Amino acid sequence: MRTAVLVGEMMRLRPLEARDGARLWEAVNDPEGRRLTGTTAAFTRAQVDRWAATVADEDGRYDWAITPAAVRDGGLVSDELIGEIVLNDLDPVARSANLRLQMLPDYRGRGYGREAIVEVLRFAFDADPADGGPRLHRVSLDVLSINPRAKALYGSVGFVEEGRLRDAYRDGDDWADAVVMSILEDEFRATQD
Repeated sequence: MRTAVLVGEMMRLRPLEARDGARLWEAVNDPEGRRLTGTTAAFTRAQVDRWAATVADEDGRYDWAITPAAVRDGGLVSDELIGEIVLNDLDPVARSANLRLQMLPDYRGRGYGREAIVEVLRFAFDADPADGGPRLHRVSLDVLSINPRAKALYGSVGFVEEGRLRDAYRDGDDWADAVVMSILEDEFRATQD
């Protein structure tokens, strides 16, 4: 699938590329990020590098590197990945997809993730299919009950809690629920007025 470049005030979203492997490696080895996303799989550096180099060729998904949008003298100050955002599990018949976001530790809580979500939702619901957009009706996600900050973030852009999958993830010796949330195209458009 062709992943479009999306630009907001603070951040720019571009397709993931092979050069993002090192920063993605940091992300998959961040203990707090792994805990708050329920990641239990172990990855090798070679797997992460291969993923970064080939994910743009995968069907049924859009993968973006979140980068700063700051410009100086007509050029980007940095094009380095500070997080990633993904629309995956695309179902063109049901016009639905899943959203996933992960920010590198130094960039959490600064507004980049929120703006990335809004831009991806705008793309998901409004982009013309002729221009590579999916024109979705519903975007869903699950967030761990141990991550109230992320749940509040998703709620602030219009995601609604639909239910819980009890004890769906391990949290050390304990368990965490998966809070299932979604947003529909009309709900998103109402927040943009």
